[in-house]
Amino acid sequence: QVRLVESGGDLVQPGGPLRLSCAASGFRFRNYYMSWVRQAPGKGLEWVSSISSDGTNTYYADSVKGRFAISRDNAKTTLYRQMNNLKSQDAAVYNCHAVQTAYWGQGTQVTVSS
Repeated sequence: QVRLVESGGDLVQPGGPLRLSCAASGFRFRNYYMSWVRQAPGKGLEWVSSISSDGTNTYYADSVKGRFAISRDNAKTTLYRQMNNLKSQDAAVYNCHAVQTAYWGQGTQVTVSS
C-alpha cells in the first residue's frame, strides 16, 4: 500500500522557520522525482518545488526561491522541506507528491500569523 505522510505543520510567526517532512512507503521512492505543492484557503493548487530522484537537482517556484529548500533522504524514504522567512502568503496546506503518479499525501497545515 502506497503511503505519503506529511508532518511538521504548525503555527509560526512571520519571519520564522519551519521544517516539513513526508514519509513515503509502499513504492520505490528512490526512483521518483518528488514535489511539494500547496493550497491556500480559497485558492487552487500551487506547485512549490521539486527534486530529482537522486536529489541532485532541485526546482523552485519564484515565490519561494531563496527561502525554501527541498531535500530528500532515499535511505529513509523521506522528503523534506525547510522553510525560512515565512510570510503570511505561505499559509496553506502542504502536500507531497510523487511526480507523474497518483501518489499524494494527505497534507499538513502551515499557518503564519503573529
